[in-house]
Amino acid sequence: MLGNVVRPSVLSAGLVVVLAATAAAQDFQKSYQLASGSSIKIGNISGDVAVTGYDGNTIIVTGTKQGPDKDVVQIEDRSTAGAVDVAVRYPHHCNDCNASVQFQVQVPRSISYNFTGIHSISGDVNVTGITGRLNASTVSGTVHVTDVTGSVSAKSVSGDVNVEISQLEGTDDMTFSTVSGSVTAKLPAGLDGNVEMSSFSGSIDTSFPIQIQEDRFTSGHRASGQIGSGSRRLRMSTMSGNLSLRQL
Repeated sequence: MLGNVVRPSVLSAGLVVVLAATAAAQDFQKSYQLASGSSIKIGNISGDVAVTGYDGNTIIVTGTKQGPDKDVVQIEDRSTAGAVDVAVRYPHHCNDCNASVQFQVQVPRSISYNFTGIHSISGDVNVTGITGRLNASTVSGTVHVTDVTGSVSAKSVSGDVNVEISQLEGTDDMTFSTVSGSVTAKLPAGLDGNVEMSSFSGSIDTSFPIQIQEDRFTSGHRASGQIGSGSRRLRMSTMSGNLSLRQL
């Protein structure tokens, strides 16, 4: 009969191991409560940033360090009472460091925030299910934005940019751009704005009533036109890749 009894000391030891493993897997985790209109900024150097809307009322930022040199990386919390600001810092002369940080950010989907900078230098940026003004960018990686209510600017230098806005709000100008890669956008049929699209070396596809022209001197294309009253400016561009602007 004693063989079926689990001793409390064994349970305690197992719990300690689980808690230690959880802490090690989450090198940074903090929660914040901000009013509507407050700013959120996440700055990464090497690694992905994922922002997801959920049915809660607290902003949760989790950072996980990876790589053999991960202990040299610091995750800095510069947040204030009215803003979330989390960034990564590497030591000087750390060009050969093998370390990265993966950020997972959960935000209340029903609260509108000003996402002033969701950014990585080398990594993908993925945002889904949020409300507000979004500025998302990476130098080397893909920017993927879906199910946003509000306005979006999304940029990459080397990588594709994909944007899907379920509901437009406000009249903020929007830019979707990359240097090397394709740009795809899906927007509500009620888009109101002046649209400018240009690809130096690639095609343009759109279901909105704007005129597409071939560039006389390159293999690229341009498109422009006013939709509705032109209350905002929408600019899409790439040097090497295709552009697509479609209605949802």
